[in-house]
Amino acid sequence: MRQRYRETILFGNPDKIPLDLGYPRESTLKAWKDQGLNTTYNDALTETLGITGDAILNVNRVNVSTRMIPAYDPVILDHRDGHYLVRDHMGATVEISDKFDPSYLRQAKDFVTRKWHKHPVENRDDWIEMKKRYDPKNPERFPEGFPDQYLKDKNGDAVLIFQFEGVFWQLREWCGLENLCIMMIDDPEFVHEMADFWTEFIGEILNNICPKVELDTAFINEDMAYKAHSMISPQMTREFIKGAYCSWIPIIKDSGCPIIELDSDGCVDDLIPIWIESGINCNSPVEVAAHCDILKYRGLYGKNMAFKGGIDKRIMARGGKELEQHVMGIVPKMFRLGGYIPGCDHGVPPDISWKNYVECGRLIAKLSGWM
Repeated sequence: MRQRYRETILFGNPDKIPLDLGYPRESTLKAWKDQGLNTTYNDALTETLGITGDAILNVNRVNVSTRMIPAYDPVILDHRDGHYLVRDHMGATVEISDKFDPSYLRQAKDFVTRKWHKHPVENRDDWIEMKKRYDPKNPERFPEGFPDQYLKDKNGDAVLIFQFEGVFWQLREWCGLENLCIMMIDDPEFVHEMADFWTEFIGEILNNICPKVELDTAFINEDMAYKAHSMISPQMTREFIKGAYCSWIPIIKDSGCPIIELDSDGCVDDLIPIWIESGINCNSPVEVAAHCDILKYRGLYGKNMAFKGGIDKRIMARGGKELEQHVMGIVPKMFRLGGYIPGCDHGVPPDISWKNYVECGRLIAKLSGWM
């Protein structure tokens, strides 16, 4: 799988394309169980399609924490009108439906709408206190026995990934989107100070991982685009964000890790050129509803950027002939040049039936060489 994955993303000659159709969340799995799913969805998918389990992209994630230590203890501050007001694990005050508990703020377990009321870093005094929670040398960041459990003979053929937060993602968590954007105009020195801190923090973490394990992918969480535009301008991205990529990527690539994947929802038209300039060579999830056009991107950027995702979740939900036409209009064309693993263009929502998920899998498995 590791070699097949690398060959696929790096525009090589894989014997088959790994299947990675997308991640269903709790509400989706509940709906599928009501529709007859009685085992893990990947096992059921391969069994239904009559293909081997090694078709599914097998991933092992390096469990080194980049989160604050210690985290805040979540506290419910108020409960009214069907909503909780929570001081979450990152110190932000967040409103969520009382259908969910505060653990849903820590992990992407389901599709949860949130409203932020207050963020933990509003001024330099807050920042001084926040920095204390990010000691890269804290032994609690590293799992017991690290790095032995990730060495090649123990990792086996699973694709080894280290996933971490980019500058925009992390500063937005600390300051909030609106406050961060205002700071970029009114107090750019403060933003640079926080960005430099995060760059150095992640750099030290990478220097403790990359020489010790054979990563296949470094995966950057960055979510920095709306439905039609990026959240900050290309100029701001180059000023505040790009420097971190240019600092981290040599560490990653010098270790032999060939793939740097950046995940951002939304319309990434203006951002892809900056990512390519920085050395990033894979992007996901390529949201169709956000005006992302994966075929246009392939024409513009050729082999400079691989992609994962790009299959419209709305059309997956409708299924039938429309789904077939959609998949056949994208996947064969993308496969001709390579550098593409097709799948749902974000988390798989519950309006995608199990039947349609399997049908999408059948179409892609045939094109990927598994059937």
